[in-house]
Amino acid sequence: MPSGLSARAASTLPFEPAWLSLPAGVLAAGGVLGFAPLAPDAALMLAITVFCVALWIGTPVKPWFTALLGIGLIGVGFSTELALFGFRSPATWLVVVGLLIGEAASESGLADLVERVTLDWMPERIATDAVAVYRYLLVVLSAGSLALAVLVPSSLVRVLILAPILKSLGDLFTDRSAKIGIFLGPLFATYYGGSGFLTASLANIIVTGLVESGGGPVISWAQWALYIGPVMGVGRVAAIIAVTYLLYRPSGSDALSDSAVETAAPSPTEQRMLAFLLVGVLFWATDFVHGLHPLFGAVVVALLSFAPKIGVVDHTAVGETDFSILFFLGAIFAIAEGLRRTAFTDLAAETLLSYLPADPSLPLVLVFVTAISIGLAFLMEGLAVASVITPVFVSFAQSAGLPLVPIAMIEAVALNGYFFPYQSAVLVGILGLGVVDSVELSRMASLCTIATYLILLPIQIGIFVLLF
Repeated sequence: MPSGLSARAASTLPFEPAWLSLPAGVLAAGGVLGFAPLAPDAALMLAITVFCVALWIGTPVKPWFTALLGIGLIGVGFSTELALFGFRSPATWLVVVGLLIGEAASESGLADLVERVTLDWMPERIATDAVAVYRYLLVVLSAGSLALAVLVPSSLVRVLILAPILKSLGDLFTDRSAKIGIFLGPLFATYYGGSGFLTASLANIIVTGLVESGGGPVISWAQWALYIGPVMGVGRVAAIIAVTYLLYRPSGSDALSDSAVETAAPSPTEQRMLAFLLVGVLFWATDFVHGLHPLFGAVVVALLSFAPKIGVVDHTAVGETDFSILFFLGAIFAIAEGLRRTAFTDLAAETLLSYLPADPSLPLVLVFVTAISIGLAFLMEGLAVASVITPVFVSFAQSAGLPLVPIAMIEAVALNGYFFPYQSAVLVGILGLGVVDSVELSRMASLCTIATYLILLPIQIGIFVLLF
C-alpha cells in the first residue's frame, strides 16, 4: 500500500508541500501528451500513469482517491473494460480476502497466544540474564514472525498484530536499546522475510499477477517457496537478526525489569484460528497438485473464520476492515494493462535491451532488473513501481528469450527492500506506533536492505543460474 496511508493526507492544506504534487502531476502529464515521441494512445496512457504516480508520491489526497481518479480517466480515455480490468485479477481479491483473515486473526487473540508460548518455552536457566533473554526472544520472535508471514497474507496486518506483543515483551527490559531491538527485529522479519513466500508480500502478489496477465507463466505458491524461500525467507530473517543484534542489545546482564507477562493455556478460539490458518497453508503448499490460485485457499480460511458457530469472529467485523486498497489495486492493474495494450511496454523493453550487450546472460539481467527496481523505488511507492515496470520486464524477457520466473522473483525482492519510511506504508505504520523515531527506523531498514543486496542477492542469483 502506498505511504500516503498516513493521516497527514487527510489533513493537508492547499499551501502545504504535498499539494505541489497536483500541479506537478498535471504539468508532467501535459508534457508527456505534448512532447513524448509516442503514438497518441500510448502518450495518453503514459500521461495518466505519470499523473497518478505524481499524486501517489506527494499524497495531497488519499491514495484510493487518486486510484479512483485514474480508473475514471482510463474509462473516459479508453474504455470501461480497460478501466475495470484490475478488478478481474485474482491477485486483487487475494489481498482483499487477506485483510479479512488479518482481521479475524487479530480479533481471535492469536497474538496473545504467540506471546504466552514464547515465554513458556524460555529456559529457566537464562531467565535472570538480560543478554541471554534478549537473544532468546529475538531469535524465537523473529522465527515466529516469519511463520506468521506464511499464515497471514497482509504484511501491514501482521505488523498490527505483532506490535502490541513486542511492546509488551520489550517492557521486560530496562534498557531502551533492548526494547527497540525486540520491537524492530521481529517486525522486519515478518515484513522483509515475506519475500520468500508468495502470499506473504503484496509485492509478490502484484508482480505475479501482472506477469500472468501479461501472458507470462503462472507461478505457484510451492514454486515460489522452493526457489527463494530458503534465501529470501529464512536467510533474510537470519540477516535481520544479525543486524538487529549489532544495532540494539542490552547494555548488561542486569538490564531486566520486574515486569511479568501473564501465561495461560490456549483458548478454544485461539486454537481454532490457528487451525484455520494451517488449512490455508496446506492449500497453498499443495497448489502444484490442485492447480487453484492462492485466492481460493484464502477464501477457505476467511469462510471458516467468519462462519457461524465454528468461526472466531462475528461477521460484523467485516465492517471494520479498510477495503480502500481495492481501488489502488484496480488502478495498478488497469495502468499496467493499458501500457501493454498501447505498446508502450514493448517500446520501453526495446530501450532497456539497448543498454545491454547482445544475448545478455541471466545474472547480468537479474542485476539490471534489481538496479532499475531499486532506483525507481526511491521515486515512488513500490507497488506503483511494479505497475509500471513489470509489464516492461515481461516484454523484455520475452524479447531476449530469458526465463520470466527468476526475473519476476528478483523484481519482487527488490521492491520489498527499503531505506526510508516514505517508501513503504508498512514502515510508515511502524513509525506511527511511536516506539522508534525516523532515524532509528531508517538505519535499521537501510542496513537490512544492504545486507540483502550484498550477501543474499548474489546467493539467490547463483541459485537461479543453476536452476534455469
